[in-house]
Amino acid sequence: MRAEGRPFEPALLTPLLAIVVITVAAVLTPHLQFNRLLGVAPALAAAMFPVGGTLAIGLLAMVADTALGLATEHNLNQTPGVFTLIAIAAITLAAAYASRVRQNRERTLAEVRAVAETAQQVLLRPVPTRLGQIGIEVLYQAAAAHARIGGDFYEARQTPYGVRLIVGDVRGKGLPAVEAASVILSSFRVFVQDAPDLPALARRLETSINRYCDHVPSEDVLERFVTIVLVEIPVGAPVARVVNCGHPPPLLLHRGEVREVEPSRPSAPMNMAALLGDHYQVDIIPFAVGDRLLLYTDGVSETRNRAGSFYPLTQRVRQWAFAPPRQLLDDLHQDILTYVSGAHMDDLAALVAQRVTIAGGFP
Repeated sequence: MRAEGRPFEPALLTPLLAIVVITVAAVLTPHLQFNRLLGVAPALAAAMFPVGGTLAIGLLAMVADTALGLATEHNLNQTPGVFTLIAIAAITLAAAYASRVRQNRERTLAEVRAVAETAQQVLLRPVPTRLGQIGIEVLYQAAAAHARIGGDFYEARQTPYGVRLIVGDVRGKGLPAVEAASVILSSFRVFVQDAPDLPALARRLETSINRYCDHVPSEDVLERFVTIVLVEIPVGAPVARVVNCGHPPPLLLHRGEVREVEPSRPSAPMNMAALLGDHYQVDIIPFAVGDRLLLYTDGVSETRNRAGSFYPLTQRVRQWAFAPPRQLLDDLHQDILTYVSGAHMDDLAALVAQRVTIAGGFP
């Protein structure tokens, strides 16, 4: 543990404590033959010790049983005493095998997590905390905590048209959701610099997900859609442009007030334009210095507590209306964890963009 830099865990003393407690109980009440319980120690060790440590605990348990036999029975050749030693030895060997299997699985899990972390770094690259006049902070949590990756995604890029943001959520879970998210994000990164406006960018993303679905035959291909919200924050004007494609509405925080930015006309989610049309409505909202825009996925707004009630996002955010972006997201995350109180959580992602003050105003 010292070599790996991990702190000492008191639970590792459990097998030793079991040997001590059983030995003391056997000495105080020899007629109850508590020594037969010494096989518990190597069984416990298998859950936390390597093979060598498990064998050592088993050997220590056999030594304790031998000492008890000499102290209380004075004859180790009696059948019960020999049987107890054989039982402890058998349990120790079985525990050593179980320890080896556990270690192999832990190594496999560690490799899988390493791959997932690498995939996440490729899919969800770190977003700069500052792009021009815009400060940005993000929050991400996958429903499968050990996988550390899911179908929610975000990105922010500086472009000739200003800062452009995307937050999205793939319908479904698992690897298909991760694949679809990677298609949208990679396409966003390719086209975000050249697309003349947000509708053009949305159409290119739609084309990319269509081509992906054409090459991935599936019975539910028509249900494999992606909701996104695109935001463009130009440099020369205190406004933001928003295109919402079936996604939860962003929250605008302005001078202590919080309001939902509902689309004036619905736009189709990605991979649904063939059914609903490819019209993408641009809504222009005021976005002055100090204003913040909270983009999020339904893992935030549709989180439920044990009673089945949705998380009241807009109401809760009002109490952090003046908080800096990082603190806002940290408080939001902690509040969600408290709200669910052990209930299942979906993937969630959130991004806060704030227009920061720059000397000289807009360039």
